[in-house]
Amino acid sequence: MSQSDLGARSVPRLLIVPAVVGVLFLLMPLVALVAKADWPALPAAITSQTSRQALWLSLRCGVAATVLCLILGVPMAMLMARSGGRWVVLLRGLTTLPLVLPPMVGGIALLYLLGRGGLIGHYMLTTIGQIPFTTTAVVIAEAFVSLPFLVLSLEGSLRTAGTRFEVVAATLGAGRWTVFRRVTLPLVGPGLISATVLCFARALGEFGATALFAGNYPGITQTMPLAIYEAFNGAGVDQDSAIAMSLLLVLVSAVILVLIRPWRFPGIR
Repeated sequence: MSQSDLGARSVPRLLIVPAVVGVLFLLMPLVALVAKADWPALPAAITSQTSRQALWLSLRCGVAATVLCLILGVPMAMLMARSGGRWVVLLRGLTTLPLVLPPMVGGIALLYLLGRGGLIGHYMLTTIGQIPFTTTAVVIAEAFVSLPFLVLSLEGSLRTAGTRFEVVAATLGAGRWTVFRRVTLPLVGPGLISATVLCFARALGEFGATALFAGNYPGITQTMPLAIYEAFNGAGVDQDSAIAMSLLLVLVSAVILVLIRPWRFPGIR
């Protein structure tokens, strides 16, 4: 008998019922969405100009936000995983803060930082131009809410990998940058890829901060979640289009899940 079979036998039977209810709780809303879809009209709704524009903008901004998170997040994760002291606890708390903040609050905070009358918005306006309500604002908002996913996931991978091989490389004469490139990154490669995909998935689904900081302008700031919201609650309510775009976003999320599975769970094949 395999170890997994033994583990399954050790689960109390009383826990099976709430576990099944939990699975149904997660699954049934998606089943209802699929059942409600107007399948004959689905291809036209998915390939409409609004849907294509929103999906393309979501993908472009999601990739840009993920790249920004990698540039900022990898050094943050390294510092948190390889350092000690109270300042690391403080840094981890600040990194976790966007996870517990309502996204709307994040959007307001970005607006009061980079807006026309914001803390540094006036200086930004005179140097590089307006940031809020532009495509750049979408990228910034998505990066703000997605960065903690990458940092905390990567920090966990770095702590799990330990420092033994890094110490050995350093004793053999390798410099810090060489150790980072040739030892640390390869060791945490699967964790880094997993964290990157999680970060991209979070950026793709961002709504609240984007709506307040970037607005909802088709072709400029209207990402897929905003297009779904407008179709479902806008002046000309079009629930069929909202359902079609929701299914498209579910499909994209499923593809992301397939991509992340072998990296996040390397023992499962």
